Amino acid sequence: MEQVGTLKAFFDVFPTLKVDEDMQMLFGDVGVRKVTTNQERDFLHIHIFSRHVIQKRHVWAMELKMKEQLFGTANVKIRIIEQYTLSEQYTPAALMAEYKNSIILELKETSVLAANMFQQAEITFEGKVMNLELADTIVSAGRKEQIVNLLEEIYNTRFGIPVEISVLYKEKEENKSREYDEQRVQREIDAIFARNRKNHETDASVNSAGTEGKKEGAEKDTDISEQKKSSAKETRVSPGGKKDSGRANGRKEFKNSFKKDFVRPLKQGDDPGLIYGRSFEDEPIRLDQVVSEMGEITVHGKIISFETREIRNEKSIIMFAVSDFTDTIMVKMFTRNDQLAELLGDLKKGAYVKIKGVTTIDKYDGELTIGSVTGIKKIGDFTVKREDLSPLKRVELHCHTKMSDMDGVSEVQDIVRRAHDWGMPAIAITDHGATQAFPDANHYIERLDKDDPFKIIYGVEGYVVDDLTEIAVGAGEESLDDTYVVFDLETTGFSSIKDKIIEIGAVKVVNGEIVDSYSTFVNPECPIPYEITQLTGITDEMVMDSPVIETILPQFLDFSKGAVMVAHNAGFDMGFIQQNCRYQDIEPHFVYVDTVALARVLLPTLSKYKLNVVAKALGISLENHHRAVDDAGATAEIFVKFVEMLKDQNITNLKEMNQFGDMNPNAIRKLPTYHIILLAKNNIGRYNLYQLVSESNLVYFARRPRIPKSLLNKHREGLIIGSACEAGELYQAILNHKSPEAVAKLADFYDYYEIQPLGNNQFMLESDKFSDINTEEDLMNINREIIELGEKFKKPVVATCDVHFLDPGDEVYRRIIMAGKGFSDADNQAPLYLRTTEEMLAEFEYLGSAKAQEIVIENPNKIADMIEKISPVNPNKCPPVIENSDQQLRDICYNRAHEIYGENLPEPVQARLERELTSIISNGYAVMYIIAQRLVWKSNEDGYLVGSRGSVGSSFVATMAGITEVNPLSPHYYCKKCHYNDFDSEEVRAYAGCCGFDMPDKVCPVCGEPLIKEGFDIPFETFLGFKGDKEPDIDLNFSGDYQAKAHKYTEVLFGEGHTFKAGTIGTLADKTAYGYVKNYYEERGMRKRRCEIERVSMGCTGIKRSTGQHPGGIVVLPHGHNINEFTPVQHPANDMTTDITTTHFDYHSIDHNLLKLDILGHDDPTMIRMLEEYITSDALENEYNEENPFVATNIPLDDRSVISLFHDTSALGIKPEDISGCPLGSLGIPEFGTDFVIQMVQDANPQSLSDLIRISGLSHGTNVWLGNAQELIKEGKATISTAICTRDDIMIYLINQGVESALSFTIMESVRKGKGLKPEWEAAMREKDVPEWYIDSCKKISYMFPKAHAAAYVMMAYRIAFCKINFPLAYYGAYFSIRADAFSYELMCQGKDKLDYYMKDYKRRADSLTNKEQDTLKDMRLVQEMYARGLEFMPIDLYRAKAKQFQIIDGKLMPSFASIEGMGEKAAEAVEIASEDGPYLSLDDFRQRTKASKTVIDLMANLGLFGDLPQSNQLSLFDFA
Repeated sequence: MEQVGTLKAFFDVFPTLKVDEDMQMLFGDVGVRKVTTNQERDFLHIHIFSRHVIQKRHVWAMELKMKEQLFGTANVKIRIIEQYTLSEQYTPAALMAEYKNSIILELKETSVLAANMFQQAEITFEGKVMNLELADTIVSAGRKEQIVNLLEEIYNTRFGIPVEISVLYKEKEENKSREYDEQRVQREIDAIFARNRKNHETDASVNSAGTEGKKEGAEKDTDISEQKKSSAKETRVSPGGKKDSGRANGRKEFKNSFKKDFVRPLKQGDDPGLIYGRSFEDEPIRLDQVVSEMGEITVHGKIISFETREIRNEKSIIMFAVSDFTDTIMVKMFTRNDQLAELLGDLKKGAYVKIKGVTTIDKYDGELTIGSVTGIKKIGDFTVKREDLSPLKRVELHCHTKMSDMDGVSEVQDIVRRAHDWGMPAIAITDHGATQAFPDANHYIERLDKDDPFKIIYGVEGYVVDDLTEIAVGAGEESLDDTYVVFDLETTGFSSIKDKIIEIGAVKVVNGEIVDSYSTFVNPECPIPYEITQLTGITDEMVMDSPVIETILPQFLDFSKGAVMVAHNAGFDMGFIQQNCRYQDIEPHFVYVDTVALARVLLPTLSKYKLNVVAKALGISLENHHRAVDDAGATAEIFVKFVEMLKDQNITNLKEMNQFGDMNPNAIRKLPTYHIILLAKNNIGRYNLYQLVSESNLVYFARRPRIPKSLLNKHREGLIIGSACEAGELYQAILNHKSPEAVAKLADFYDYYEIQPLGNNQFMLESDKFSDINTEEDLMNINREIIELGEKFKKPVVATCDVHFLDPGDEVYRRIIMAGKGFSDADNQAPLYLRTTEEMLAEFEYLGSAKAQEIVIENPNKIADMIEKISPVNPNKCPPVIENSDQQLRDICYNRAHEIYGENLPEPVQARLERELTSIISNGYAVMYIIAQRLVWKSNEDGYLVGSRGSVGSSFVATMAGITEVNPLSPHYYCKKCHYNDFDSEEVRAYAGCCGFDMPDKVCPVCGEPLIKEGFDIPFETFLGFKGDKEPDIDLNFSGDYQAKAHKYTEVLFGEGHTFKAGTIGTLADKTAYGYVKNYYEERGMRKRRCEIERVSMGCTGIKRSTGQHPGGIVVLPHGHNINEFTPVQHPANDMTTDITTTHFDYHSIDHNLLKLDILGHDDPTMIRMLEEYITSDALENEYNEENPFVATNIPLDDRSVISLFHDTSALGIKPEDISGCPLGSLGIPEFGTDFVIQMVQDANPQSLSDLIRISGLSHGTNVWLGNAQELIKEGKATISTAICTRDDIMIYLINQGVESALSFTIMESVRKGKGLKPEWEAAMREKDVPEWYIDSCKKISYMFPKAHAAAYVMMAYRIAFCKINFPLAYYGAYFSIRADAFSYELMCQGKDKLDYYMKDYKRRADSLTNKEQDTLKDMRLVQEMYARGLEFMPIDLYRAKAKQFQIIDGKLMPSFASIEGMGEKAAEAVEIASEDGPYLSLDDFRQRTKASKTVIDLMANLGLFGDLPQSNQLSLFDFA
């Protein structure tokens, strides 16, 4: 059947076909001659006609699109049959040059051998005769006809270009180079023997284990077999699968006794590898084939997760995920508790097992799992482990880790360990623009023997920009008013060597005015590519009658004589002019200006600098873009305007123009980047490397950190510079056929050149962007050219892997990450894994054995030998220096001590102070105390309390220096008037380990004044250890409002440029990685089990996403040092709009070298400050005023009403039923306001401040209360006073029991970090009669809070609780202003009844509340409490309300603007400021002045906040009536 008609446009015939832009362009003007099929309609032939060449791969791609979109799964074969009529520019030779790769593809369809023969053939043309010279082999004769027939069909029929084909033969040359020299052959033989030897050893060990098992059971075999035979007659299997033994009348008794007495053994058989059940020998199936219920199957794999859970009837369920690395499946089985220990001996995470069981859909999670397990055997690791068995090892000089932003997927320590295990002498770490993997890599080195020669080469794959190319190349003192020729070229492509000029347009400018023009076509003597015709509109017919370049060029040079040349992207246009001058032996001196470079300097705000973009920015018309004459005219107008702009800057000549453009950061950020490898040879190089990384991040960052070449030259000392991968400028210059001069200039810049395996650049073969790369041979030739450059310039050439993952199978992680970032080619991952020496030699076999060994082994080792073994961080401890800090600290402490305790210090005070000062000063820590002291004093001076964190409150020196309020001495009394003190009376000593504020009130026996109670009994050793050399960590809680000022004050203390925010590294978290993996599979329609998604996501976690800053960490650099000695620096998250500078390394990497201050923001000090302001103000009636202000530190810490809040609600004057049944009054009290802690308080029943501190310690610990102290208290084994609550408890208790002090400290440190107890420690504890419950409690703990930290928190909480009881309006106002997370004016301020209604609704939906709704409910409970106490809100007043702060007005609380739903802090501030400008005329006026959203305004109107304010400002005539 045939449908014939007039020629129709391709997409008119197939209008529903959807293709990409490139295909749309290629087939856009193609005509369809006819469409044919047969009666069965099992094929469709589309006969097309085209006047431009369409490569065969595009034809086949179109066939595939048509099949998929038009016929789906129908059995129809689509074939497009082409017919071409081309211009006369297409000679037989020109067609071969353009269509050869398509011919090779067509030959491959029928014979790969024929395709290879044709690819290697020499082809020449003499007129219409094609001389095809094939290698003279036996195969050639058989394949010649196939090649010739195809060529004749293509030339004579398809293209209508007649050609005669003459086949010649040439003798095959002998390969003179020996592909494998003796050493290579011997290496391969050794590798084979080594592998065989290893396999035999493995088999032997398995067989010997099996033989022993057989021997043990040999004597039993005969008897057992006999028993089986005899019992077989009596035993049968019922249809239900149960054995039926004996007669029916005996069944019941047998079953009952069986159930009662029989316990199925864990293992049935004597197979030594058996873990569970019966032995089996089935072959395992791949897990990716297990997609539905398949009955009983056998699989093998590695256990990657493992969990046991106790259930009823003294049984446990065991759940573990098994992966064979094609997929993963969950196995679930039940076992008796008494068999669990034996089973878990071999069945554990990391073990390799073989399992037989039944596939089933789990009824709980709907996942396919394996249950009814009948057997589990342990097996060896079946995965293929690659080893480097070469006697001579390579060195990898190009390697990425997880610190390459969302690119590398392997841990640096895994990479370094692999290189070391393989025997490599070194490995380079070269992440993209970052050095953040260095410290972790160095940790691996630190664990090696000191004499181990293995080293890490520290480097970076940077992004270099060439800022050395001047705006005006070759310029001198030429004036801007001289003669300029502004020109533009149209060409057949981008290469000045292989492509041709097809049009020249030029305009002459003199004194800033256009005076002449020049325009001509040029005959390229070859066809113009179709895409160039589409871009420019220039066809072969338009240029065929024009002169050739040999005629045109002299004319153009004559037109341009004596002028400075100007072009947009002048390097491109001048490259063609200069290259054609070389072809014609013309040697003129050119001076030329690039308007792109000039635009980058003069128009820095543009994102792109294409000609049409720049023209539009300057208001210049450009009608026929991509025609030389029009582009030249537009460029001339641009140049004239630029000259005016330069003159406005007092720039009058080209030399000044170049100086104006030098090192302009805005211009550099717009320049194209190339990859470059920078390796640090020594510490000077490391310092310079860090300088470059810092500058590239701080100054030149734009999407990536850029390194200008000018900056690189300035810091080049100690660096070795490599040309990097295909994205390097040397590779790109060769790929794009840059002139020999340009390539030579680049070759001279680099210290070594890099080539990579062909697979790394395979993407070029699959992309249409690289027209010259069509076969692997093309890629080989580029590598060969780079090697030739190395020989010419005497530079080493090295082969690298460009490692992005460790093993071939790891590519899945990078594939998923790249897909998550939106890369369309993510599924086509290059083989960027770490190769062994043998694998790498095999990659470069095509170079010959000797050359392969040189670039793979010898040259990388030479470079490694040039590099010293260095540390990535200055290894010295460099604290800041404050002159005379030792004496200052001593004076401050003793002055304060004398002020409190009198001239003659009590012995406990004197001894503790001297012991601490000696330890602190001798270890060089005095400066840290002085710094903290100055920061705290400054904050206090400015009216903000500072709370201490961590264990700094363990230091009495910190107390005396005013750094912390916590006094760590034992409980004691002192008189502030006569300095009487009592440390040793029986009454006082009874409170040892407790808190001084819990002691009864007493008066001074000397002067009668009330005695001051003090002391929390915290040992100094908790802070600095028994040797006093533990690094102190002084963490301070400043008010959130004051934190920024405290940070700024550090600059005053140390000087500008000596303080940096502590940097952090944000990596891909577990849940985010899981989302990436899940989305990847779902988008591709691949159903994966949850356990497989979890397995794959584990490989994606930890990959760097961004950088940030520690919320309060400040790193201090001492004077006389540069930060780049320790770490590069950058802006957090590469935010170029901020002035914050952070350390490039995660601060943990350098906190043992540089001092880090923790200046944290906290709500408690802010709330205390607001309470003081409220209570002192006139808004509350009390005894406080400006002359007699309320001071929170004067609040007594032994107030019994406060303690009562932790027993009931009586102190608030309400009952539990008034506040939804909450039994305590501690809602909204820091540390004690959550349901979890409220329950803890009820269980613990605290009677004192000391008990509250212990509860705070419990609540902040992990596995300290739940399942631990809580149970011990319930069982009566411990009380709140004897249970382990804070880390200090352990050390003090053990010392009191008689355990040696240093060991007690060591045990405390281990337990608090969740590392448990060593057997020998347990023995020492039992020896001193430490009870078993105490030892067990220690072993359960994962993290513990220091007592000093708990004490500091509870002191703040106590003061706030005091205000809650005595100054309720102030308390609720401060709480809602500062601590309320989701306060809602609409829900909470419309009266008690409405609040109760909303609370009931929220509680009804308790299980489905969002996080925000949960926060709202928490705030509702405080509002409910406030209403219950008889307090009320007043409506928001537009002119009196504050942005964020609640106000006390007329005995009521006025909420803030921020309490209105949807009004953020910025909007609230805008409303407060706008209200200061006078009354609003209307809602429109409000919207205009405040910029509030319509949603917020509508809500405010519904709440009645606008009163009778009209909608608009317009006046009505009725207003005058």
